[in-house]
Amino acid sequence: MIEALLFMLGIGAACGSVLSVASKIFYVYEDPRIAEVENFMAGANCGGCGYTGCSAAAVAVVEGRAAPSVCIVAGAESATNVAAVMGLDPGTAEPVTSYNECKGGHRAADKYEYAGINSCQALAAFYGGKRDCHIGCLGFGDCVKSCTFDAIHMGPEGYPVVDEMKCVGCGACERACPKNILTVRTMSERLLHFNEADDALAPCRQTCPAEIDIPKYIAEIQAGDYEAAVNTIRERNPLLLACGRVCPHPCEDYCRRGIEDEAVSINQLKRFVADFEMNSGKRLPIPCAPDTDKRVAVIGGGPAGLSCAYFLRRLGHGVTIFEAMPHLGGMIRYGIPEYRLPKKTLDWEIQGILDLGIEARCNARFGEDFHMGSLAFEGYDAVFMGIGAWMDYQLGVEGENMKGCYNGIDFLSRLAGGEKLPIGKKAVVIGGGNSAIDCVRNLIRSGAEEVWIVYRRTRAEMPANEVEIEAAEHEGIKFQFLAAPTQVVGDEDGNATHLEYLQMELGEPDASGRRRPVPIEGSETLIEADMVITAIGQRPDVFFMEGSKRLEKLEITRWKTIDNDPETLQSSIPYIFTGGDSATGPSLVVEAIGGGRRAARSIHQYLAGEEVNTSPQSLRKKHIKESLFESVDGIVRTPRSEMTELSVAERIKSFIEVDQVLTEEEALTEANRCLSCCRICYNKDLAA
Repeated sequence: MIEALLFMLGIGAACGSVLSVASKIFYVYEDPRIAEVENFMAGANCGGCGYTGCSAAAVAVVEGRAAPSVCIVAGAESATNVAAVMGLDPGTAEPVTSYNECKGGHRAADKYEYAGINSCQALAAFYGGKRDCHIGCLGFGDCVKSCTFDAIHMGPEGYPVVDEMKCVGCGACERACPKNILTVRTMSERLLHFNEADDALAPCRQTCPAEIDIPKYIAEIQAGDYEAAVNTIRERNPLLLACGRVCPHPCEDYCRRGIEDEAVSINQLKRFVADFEMNSGKRLPIPCAPDTDKRVAVIGGGPAGLSCAYFLRRLGHGVTIFEAMPHLGGMIRYGIPEYRLPKKTLDWEIQGILDLGIEARCNARFGEDFHMGSLAFEGYDAVFMGIGAWMDYQLGVEGENMKGCYNGIDFLSRLAGGEKLPIGKKAVVIGGGNSAIDCVRNLIRSGAEEVWIVYRRTRAEMPANEVEIEAAEHEGIKFQFLAAPTQVVGDEDGNATHLEYLQMELGEPDASGRRRPVPIEGSETLIEADMVITAIGQRPDVFFMEGSKRLEKLEITRWKTIDNDPETLQSSIPYIFTGGDSATGPSLVVEAIGGGRRAARSIHQYLAGEEVNTSPQSLRKKHIKESLFESVDGIVRTPRSEMTELSVAERIKSFIEVDQVLTEEEALTEANRCLSCCRICYNKDLAA
């Protein structure tokens, strides 16, 4: 018995020695993070992620072959925990969803008949497919067959429709589609995708400076899903209430319906759904990515700064807005009059942006109350400069500083700030842009008895929005065209009494292509005026550059704008970005909003340690040639819904908002005029 026991112990010892030696020879190290990562996964081993199981997926994450969000079952919390294990930016933990922007389907024209295998892959092998549109859906549903979660189906119009509630972002449909019309993206990737030459884009969407998916939100209005329309607009433009009131809607100039009929009233539809949310008594939730622990200082609380701050916060970054004025809004608060954009409406919109967790510091003037050094001391990782263009150009004539003389932006901002300015009986505004129109319409409401615009070219060449010029005409504003001011004449007490101008005639075209005004000698004329406002343009005020060593390398253009790469909006100092009027000079509000988003993308790249760049396929301020038509077949002319306005007699006595919102019935009628255009296809309405 004892011998057997000793024998067994001997065998055990021998085996232990062999195993010990073997473990030394055949030892395989396993990164302990693999177990930690796998622990945060669902444990379903479903294979939906593309790996053979959770263990294989965990190995892929640790080896850098898969993102923290690889598990399609466990959700965002799991992805955030996995990102923490790996020491990655939590923002990479966002869930992904499949999207299809091609809306061609059955209406897309065919270039040849096909009677082969019912497979998109097979059809694509023949000259890229049978569709005239080289990027369009082929319609056989390879994507549908690839999805194991029943999250995608072929819609009645012949293109794939994704059920976002069921989609887990596995990417099977994206891999199955030979035309690349299905893309799997995170929310952040969608927010920061800019128009590219191979995208399925309607002409209106190509033209919009904010790149809003116009056909999509109009289709959502058609379906009565106003909340979805708001969310679609807000994915590109956080100031939809303001834009719905003041945007000159360049998108409508490229509306296909407008080629044969009147363009769809795109901007009024935007205002309709924006007002719907504001008047609904609730705010729609706005999701943000997980916090990244990065901080950005946004200098300037105008449309560019607000837009940049909004998108940065949605990307998970901490944001502080520094604003020199008492309230946020910039030029849309202090330059656009109450009768065009009520302050109460603007306040509601701005509060929705701040509610995302953005800090605002007003009455903080850059270069006086804080400097680049103090921002560095507070730990900001990047800076956006959206300082606007607040410095008026001077007329440069004798007497322009007399009592009763003002500059356009100074006059508008002081009036908007509540200052009680003395208003003359007979006022003259010099200039032909939107600021000049805003000045004259303010003056007539403030009690001036006679108001003139003096402009050195003709009415046809006025840069102001046509609708604003017409509104001024209706309100009794007088116009003196082809007039170049030469001096302001005053009395012995220094009060302005007249404006002297030279009559002009049009000569040869100048560099802008417009005929140059040439003075007529001896044509000096006096116009009576006890108030003269010069509104001939403005530029950024770059006084903060003086004596700042940290800004010595910041390059400024001869127009006093911040020099920048127009694609990325990065300045000559890598951590400083710009946008809006400080980058482009005075421009449209919607241009500033688009610039804010573009800068946010670049700042996001910079904070992530990536190269700050843009796509080589960037479509910025360009059009896809094949999408621009000279004629549009199948159009049945239908009247455009007209915007209701307050009567002239009523509106010139107060600052009540002039333009009224469309009724729901009018909005639905107008939305149904949309042809639902895509790149080259559209809905014909012969049966309308």
